Amino acid sequence: MNTTNTAYLILENGTVFEGRYFGARGETIGEIVFTTGMTGYVETLTDQSYKGQIILQTFPLIGNYGIIPPDFESAGIAPRAYIAKYPCSTPSNFRSEDSLDAYFKKHGVIGLCGIDTRALAKMIRENGVMNGKITANKPTESDRAEAGNYSVDNPIAAVSQRTITTLGEGAGKRRVALMDYGAKRGIANAFVARGCEVVIFPHDTPAAEILCRNPGGVVLSNGPGDPADPANGVIIETIRALFENGVPIFGICMGHQLMALAKGYKTRKLKFGHRGTNQPVKDTRTGRVYITSQNHGYEVVTADCSMVNVNDNSCEGLDYGTSFSVQFHPEACGGPLDTAFLFEQFIERMDSYAAR
Repeated sequence: MNTTNTAYLILENGTVFEGRYFGARGETIGEIVFTTGMTGYVETLTDQSYKGQIILQTFPLIGNYGIIPPDFESAGIAPRAYIAKYPCSTPSNFRSEDSLDAYFKKHGVIGLCGIDTRALAKMIRENGVMNGKITANKPTESDRAEAGNYSVDNPIAAVSQRTITTLGEGAGKRRVALMDYGAKRGIANAFVARGCEVVIFPHDTPAAEILCRNPGGVVLSNGPGDPADPANGVIIETIRALFENGVPIFGICMGHQLMALAKGYKTRKLKFGHRGTNQPVKDTRTGRVYITSQNHGYEVVTADCSMVNVNDNSCEGLDYGTSFSVQFHPEACGGPLDTAFLFEQFIERMDSYAAR
């Protein structure tokens, strides 16, 4: 039995990395994905789009401003584990309430440090995302096989809220219906800050129940997993019904992908996805390039895009007229906010629809 702080990461291809635990100790399995953000780790940890995954931070120094609960994007930590080269044990920030290590220990989250994170990130870039297992014991072939067989069932249902809630309630305000597929708090906050009332619905709410609240528009949130998962069939049918009604729809990240599936497009898995705060996106109509925050592992398959990723030309936006969607996060906390104007654009489309 391992009585030291040694921890091992075994990938499904058999590669083993030896490091050290921080936070909680134990075993866990997940899909390993890397994110390139130098800041924003608090928001990353609480982004429910990471459900079932192990996050690898490519920037080596993480945790220097501690844990700041007001910046959380949800009530709990989303990933199954967290990998950082050098997690900071003595954060310095007047808003900090904990170190990464202390916070992880309180909430039973496994951290892995001291491995060659650059080598692991390069391996994922070259071979594609893969599953891995973190364990205190010397990895065996059965550990590798267990990692390879791992998958997450119906993750959107696991992270969506169970009841209807309202934020920014007030007479005469524009009403936005937000579908919670694992929604980041920043999305609702962005609309509330612009004078809207936001009614947040569970992921499986029928279209008729949404429309009976008379929303001026519907927002489809971010969320975890494969958009084409058969478990999402009910969601896609609901989006089709909303399209048929004519109400303006704004899809963000997973919402963008589900919206595309509802309109007959296909999706496919990217080799290693886009995760970080420095993804360049070009508006194909104006030629302007924006720097965006992203967290996704799938793309919509089409060349008919309103926006494209400058790095790999993947689809970053679709415009349906009254409705539109984007693959990135215009609400990104803590930034960049180059595309925050999209919230005003959607409100304008809501107003145009209401004036008909």
